[in-house]
Amino acid sequence: MTAAHKPRLVWFDANRVFAAFGVVLIHSSTDFGGQAFADADQAQRIVPVFLRSLGEFSGSEMFFMFSLFLMAMRVDKKMPTYGSAIAVQAKRLLVPFAFWVVFYAFFRLFKADTFNYAPYLWDQLGQLQSWLGYFILGKSQYHMHFLPTLFALFLFYPVMRSATRYPILGLTVVVTIGVMNNVQGFVWGLDLDPVLRDYVICALKIFGYVGYGMAAFAIYGLWNDGIPRGESRLIRRCGFYFAILAYLATLPFFNVAFETGSWGVREGWDYYGHFLMPICVFLIFIGGQYLQWSPRWTFLASYTFGVYLVHPLVIDLFDIAVFGTGLSRSMNPWLIVIARFAFALPASFALAYVLSQLKSLAWTIGLGPTPWDVVRSKRAEA
Repeated sequence: MTAAHKPRLVWFDANRVFAAFGVVLIHSSTDFGGQAFADADQAQRIVPVFLRSLGEFSGSEMFFMFSLFLMAMRVDKKMPTYGSAIAVQAKRLLVPFAFWVVFYAFFRLFKADTFNYAPYLWDQLGQLQSWLGYFILGKSQYHMHFLPTLFALFLFYPVMRSATRYPILGLTVVVTIGVMNNVQGFVWGLDLDPVLRDYVICALKIFGYVGYGMAAFAIYGLWNDGIPRGESRLIRRCGFYFAILAYLATLPFFNVAFETGSWGVREGWDYYGHFLMPICVFLIFIGGQYLQWSPRWTFLASYTFGVYLVHPLVIDLFDIAVFGTGLSRSMNPWLIVIARFAFALPASFALAYVLSQLKSLAWTIGLGPTPWDVVRSKRAEA
């Protein structure tokens, strides 16, 4: 997931770091069950819900955007065959994915034991359909859907390449996510087997998210052709305006969370505000490509894939410690959220860094060769 970037791509690295901040904040701003502190008073939910709304300026969808932007760059420069391009992505994404699927399938038992739902997870681990869901849908942990979905999106890159040639096609993302929303709502209304429904919803999500690829390939095409300094400033201003507009559109969704303590269903403009936000934020960063970015962004960006993979582990350890010791009973929701984020963000970067320094494990976060690649290399040298 890393690449040697030109100096003018430091803005891109900053975007990746910003996305990592957002994802960690999103997953830090809930109660221990992933909801909006339903047992707390409304006044106590203000800070957690507000911080969640800020986190969604850059969430997992942003990871799709910059991953697809990188894909556009690779296929444009190297012009690989379809088979070789997909094989490379399978190695980069699915090999670490398989490791973390197994890891989280068992690691989450620690939190389950603390919160008294371990028997439910043990029952899951004994079912074949659960493991199929883990490996196909990424259901072993709430963030694991990203890797199989991203790989599935890469399968559509020949379609996305048309947007590099005709950037106007990038606007089709509005159509694709709209169709996804409409048909997913229809599927949820059908009397389908829950397991089958999960797979249908996932397939629809992939088709909808191809729109992010169209947008990313279109933006790459414009950037690759060259965007003058003056026009970049205009893009940045528009990016800020539309990001604020998208944020305003999501306010009804967060108001439901504030009033009820549970995350509602995105519909109407709050749906579009959420799913178009990554593109708006991406425009802000590409519009700032001529700004003086610190090289520290590039250093931190190399660990963002690792941060995405390990941050639920760190958050679970925090939750186990706070709940298991009884500290949570004396902490207001806002304090839990702020303390969790203050711990999870640096600890996730630190853990990703440590893994990157271990030759036997760096591959798990995309920063080193797999063990069998090392063996193959040694055999070739011998």
